[in-house]
Amino acid sequence: MNSVFLIVGSLVAFIVAYATYGAWLTKKWGVDESIKTPAHTMTDGVDYVPAKAPVVLGHHFASIAGAGPINGPIIAAAFGWLPVMLWIVLGSIFFGGVHDMGSLFASVRHEGKSIGEVIGDTMGSKGKKLFAVFAWLTLILVVAAFTNIVANAFVASPSAATASLLFILLAIGFGMVVYRGNVNLGIGTVVGVALMALSIWLGVQFPIALSAQNWMVLMIIYIFIASVTPVWILLQPRDYLNSFLLYAMLAGGIIGLLVMRPAIQLPAVTSFAPSTYNLMFPMLFVTIACGAISGFHSLVGSGTTSKQLDSEKDVKLVGYGAMLIEGVLATLAIITAAYITQAQLGELSGAGGPVNVFATGLGTFMAAFGVEFALAKTFVTLAVSAFALTSLDTATRLARFIFQEFFEVDPEKNPNAAAAANIMTNKYVATLITVVLGGFLAFSGWTRIWPIFGSANQLLAALTLLALAVWFKQTGKEYRMASYPMAFMFAVTLVALVLLMIQNLTNPLLLFFAVALFVLAIVLILESQKAFKVIPKEIKE
Repeated sequence: MNSVFLIVGSLVAFIVAYATYGAWLTKKWGVDESIKTPAHTMTDGVDYVPAKAPVVLGHHFASIAGAGPINGPIIAAAFGWLPVMLWIVLGSIFFGGVHDMGSLFASVRHEGKSIGEVIGDTMGSKGKKLFAVFAWLTLILVVAAFTNIVANAFVASPSAATASLLFILLAIGFGMVVYRGNVNLGIGTVVGVALMALSIWLGVQFPIALSAQNWMVLMIIYIFIASVTPVWILLQPRDYLNSFLLYAMLAGGIIGLLVMRPAIQLPAVTSFAPSTYNLMFPMLFVTIACGAISGFHSLVGSGTTSKQLDSEKDVKLVGYGAMLIEGVLATLAIITAAYITQAQLGELSGAGGPVNVFATGLGTFMAAFGVEFALAKTFVTLAVSAFALTSLDTATRLARFIFQEFFEVDPEKNPNAAAAANIMTNKYVATLITVVLGGFLAFSGWTRIWPIFGSANQLLAALTLLALAVWFKQTGKEYRMASYPMAFMFAVTLVALVLLMIQNLTNPLLLFFAVALFVLAIVLILESQKAFKVIPKEIKE
């Protein structure tokens, strides 16, 4: 099997899906560009800031991509390339795309609030509180896993660490000049992209070598600062510029594949059970995670993206389109693991994890059309690290939103609790608690965190699909495109959590997460039954 067939086949499938299924979803859900979005009706200059479609797409994609669609498929290569590819393509089109687009649309129709607010409208305050706890615990795992992954990537490629630090400063300058200096976006983009290239070159010339522990400490400090600053200072400009890194990386990888045309070395199917608790069902669907569907995406879409969406007409591009692009990224990831021998895969993984496998693979592909391998590998590592850093501080910001919403109290209804609530809803307090817990867990190592993160992430996706199915049904919209994937994802993730409980009996912290997530999911499923059957007289559109 030649790798060209995999990349070309996935591209064709995604393009057709966007033009057909994506358009059908838009019609069935009643997306209406004449309705003003929360970015306009609730503009505050901090979180609610309208932005053009390319900027919002850049933010959304950079936030949801992270290291997930790279790590997941490469780890899942243990099952063979065929099941991984099938789930990436089918999952992105019929599961992840529906999930992402639906959660963004639902949030826009709920004043840019989180999916928890949708649950509050359809299932009541108890369901909303339970979902908030579940989502917050999942985000803690996101912070822990991605902090560890980025630290290992920086250790494996010190030049990418330097470039990443320079890129943060560049993004701040870009935000100041474009959003406050009123410099034309096109001119700013050209200059910004040129300076990004300079940052990569300087990274190669002046690499910064630190231990993984030191990098984790520095990143914990960084995400605290980044997640409490206004979005126009860092989040919007960085994510917008990040998108060009990704587009260039995708283009370079695809062109390199077409030139090099490497053969696939990995068997189509290797084993249905590579180890005792690593069964193809359910662990394949949990491991690939963001490469096909991810609950984290719903938190991004309903947390930061919906607050920046300029028009509902952008829901399809940003929600459905970004997920399909992520499917392309996941396809490239499995190819980088499948074109080499299993011995080489193990060696590269041991020297820097899946990110090192991916960067080495894409660097090799780009070298096929004349790019220096060392420069190409640094560029790819920088791109992946930039996305993971974006996911990190976006996850922290989202956890802060959820934490604050959970402790909100109406002072008129409960004046005695208002003072305590004011402390817990303080953005610095909420962020500090999130960062400290996520940072503490990060030192456990990403290989131990990833299975529980994957299960929590996919279970969060199932809960989001459940919320969407209830909301769509109660508002008279087509809901089966959400309910069918929901049933499958619940079956996958609940079984996976049981396996993880058994596997982590000697690890109290991870066992706690597995049990807590399982119990919360069951309670939410039970809470949803009445809401799904009963159509209320009045329901917020």
